Amino acid sequence: MKSLAELQAIKKRMKDKVVLRDGMEGTRVVVGMATCGIAAGARPVLNAFVEGVSKEGLEDKITVTQTGCIGLCQYEPIVEVFEAGKDKVTYVKMTPEKAEEVVHSHLKGGQVVGDYTIGAITA
Repeated sequence: MKSLAELQAIKKRMKDKVVLRDGMEGTRVVVGMATCGIAAGARPVLNAFVEGVSKEGLEDKITVTQTGCIGLCQYEPIVEVFEAGKDKVTYVKMTPEKAEEVVHSHLKGGQVVGDYTIGAITA
């Protein structure tokens, strides 16, 4: 970097891509990013949620964060969605494509994608 202006330009470009914030009220999307999750492909899933939330303009309502081991390694990548006044939804064996569908259907549209939940896998 050669100047403060260049640093500010980078910050402005990247601001839209970063929606990882703690302490917000509203819906929280938590992606398991322990070694098992990362090995199973959690990083592209996390990126897909961050990009999807940003693309849909939901940054003020939805927080995307990461956590360590959720404890169900055989179902990684795992994503948990916490919404005020509702039961937690646990999505398993996630992919970036599934994440896009969850953003559109569940986070934006309010409809849980039942085929991707732990209940669908273990039933």
